[in-house]
Order: sequence, then structure tokens, then C-alpha cells
Amino acid sequence: MTVQEVCDIVEQLAPRGLAYSWDRCGLHTGDPDDEVRCVLVALTVTREAFNAARRARAQMIVAHHPLIWEPKKTLRADDPHTKLCLDIAEAGIACYGAHTNLDVVPGGVNTAIADRLKLCDTSPLLPVDQAQQVKLVTFVPATHLAQVRDAVCKAGAGAIGDYAHCSFSAPGTGTFLPNEKSDPFSGKRFVVNEEPELRFEVLVTKARLAPVIAALKAVHPYEEVAYDLVVLENYDASIGLGVKGHLDRGMTLGVFSRFVRKALGARFVRVAGSLDTRVHSVGVLGGSGGGEIAKMPSSLDVLVTGDVDYHD
Repeated sequence: MTVQEVCDIVEQLAPRGLAYSWDRCGLHTGDPDDEVRCVLVALTVTREAFNAARRARAQMIVAHHPLIWEPKKTLRADDPHTKLCLDIAEAGIACYGAHTNLDVVPGGVNTAIADRLKLCDTSPLLPVDQAQQVKLVTFVPATHLAQVRDAVCKAGAGAIGDYAHCSFSAPGTGTFLPNEKSDPFSGKRFVVNEEPELRFEVLVTKARLAPVIAALKAVHPYEEVAYDLVVLENYDASIGLGVKGHLDRGMTLGVFSRFVRKALGARFVRVAGSLDTRVHSVGVLGGSGGGEIAKMPSSLDVLVTGDVDYHD
């Protein structure tokens, strides 16, 4: 497949719109039209990851951390990171980063950690603005309702909890007056036409809106597609930063820390708190989660995260 097709697959799982505004996720090197036969997956695009990609004859690296964070002011080869970027580009290897979008999406980084820790009854740990929802409203002839609904729902709309393809439709009458440049699906030019239509409504997370609108326009029979976007106070309950859940059976913090070390394959863990404390309710936040400690729910017994600064 092509580089772009690999990017599209990643973004089906973790849409770029779910990333924080300060993030740098996306394609950093490579031609979207280049062919891909082998992909290397890495946490960070280091010199070692680049060498591994060359040994594997990979045409693409998909990483969690973006290759380029701060914009490059020069392309000097005596800077180690710039030299790495130049070597990757010269080798024709595409680099794609899925960062905070993979942190907040269900099935992402934190879900994987929670699964390793065998947490039960999991749900998002902290709310994020990216989970805000929009109501998409459009108007479609009854003959095409099913294909419009199928297209927009497959693109990411209409998901409520464990249910998919959730929508609503109601009959009404649409009017339009086509001019000499128009090519109407139904009706006549130069007269006001009245056509029976269905008002079709569906919820979509704001971050998934772009592919949903593209899918709508691709299958809608009308030359000009009329639609409304209504921003809601609703939030997608499945999207959030981190994951919380509970252990099947409680244990002390000391026993839990050894369990975490083994479950995650870590060489060591750092623990804050009395090792005799009973642990049942667990929060998971991959990466540097120390800065979020003040926001943690009071119901948590322990937070598992990748990095905590001294003052946190």
C-alpha cells in the first residue's frame, strides 16, 4: 500500500483531530504516494530505530513520539537530531507520529497498559475538550437515506457507547430553484421545486468531523449538499486522557508495584506512598502524567504513569 494508506489506517484508530492543539502528530518525512511493504513500529524515532528500519528494509516508521517537535531553523548536519532527520529523508523512509491522539482514544496507549494490568470496568480517567460532539443534520431523498447513513457511520458518526449506526430521520419538504448552470438530481430548472425529503440527524465527535463530511458529500445524490453542524454540550464518554479501573482483588502497594514491574516488563518502578496501603482502584496515564496529579479523582488508590517530576 502507499504511505498515505498507512496514515489513513492509523487515523481510523486515532484521528488527528483528537490530538491536543500543541501536538505535532502526523507525517513528518516521506512522500504520501510512495509504496510501503514493511513498517517499523517504535516509541521514539532514534538513531537506533532508524538503523533497525534500514536493516528491516522498512519504507516507513510509525512512532508514538513525533520525529520533529520544534521547527527546524537550519538543516545543519553537525546537529545530531537534524542529522537524523536528514538521513531518514535521504533514505526515503516515511515517518509518522501518533501522539496525544493515541493517548486519549479508546483502544490506544492507556487501554493497552490497563489491559496489561488486568483492570476491570475501565473508563476514561480525565475528560478532554477533543471529545466534544456535534450534531450533523442533512436532508436526503428516501431512496438514498440508507447509503448516506451507512457512509457517515462507517466514517465515524453515530456511535453511542456500545451502539453503532445511531441516527434519527423524519419526513419533510425541501424547496430549491435551479439556475442555468445547475444539474439537479430531481426537479426542473428555473422553477421553485418542492421535493419530499428526510431530515437525517446523527452525532459525531468533533475530532472525527472531517472524514464524516467527506463521506457525506461522496455519496449524497444532490449537486449541492445542504447540511447543518450544531455544536453540543455533549461529550463522547469513551474518549479521555488515561484510563481508570479496578483490580479483581485488592493488594498492598508493595505487591502492586512488583506486579506492575512484571506486567509492563519494566526494569524498575518508583513508588510514592506507604507500601502497606491497600490498592484497589487504579488510574493509568502513559507518558508524563505527573502534571495531571492534581486533577485525579479522589476515588483512586494509585496512579500508574511514566514520568513524575520532583515537585509533583
